[in-house]
Amino acid sequence: MQPQDYEFFRNMLLEMKNEILAKGESTLEDMSEDVEVYADPADRATAESDRAFTLRLRDRDLKLVKKIDEALARIEDGTFGICEECGEEIGLARLKARPVTTLCIQCKSKQEEEEALLKR
Repeated sequence: MQPQDYEFFRNMLLEMKNEILAKGESTLEDMSEDVEVYADPADRATAESDRAFTLRLRDRDLKLVKKIDEALARIEDGTFGICEECGEEIGLARLKARPVTTLCIQCKSKQEEEEALLKR
């Protein structure tokens, strides 16, 4: 991988992280302003369900932020783009699609096949 590739992915990851954090701040602001009283219990239940769904999404986002931070650390230590399983380079197309990945497409496919067999 070329130095400009590392810079491209560093910028991509930082942009992803900033977007997620901004969404989280927006969600907190929206939820703190949302103090409606519902006359109909069904409306209240719908609002609570929507709120729970939004919180689950933000929780997933926080897990992604952790993966982004780990990917940024791999860029710094020079292991970014190297498959943790086989040690081969991860293709640029795969990294562009999922920059937090730690496995090449072959190892990820193998992992998914093993997981599918265990579920049977």
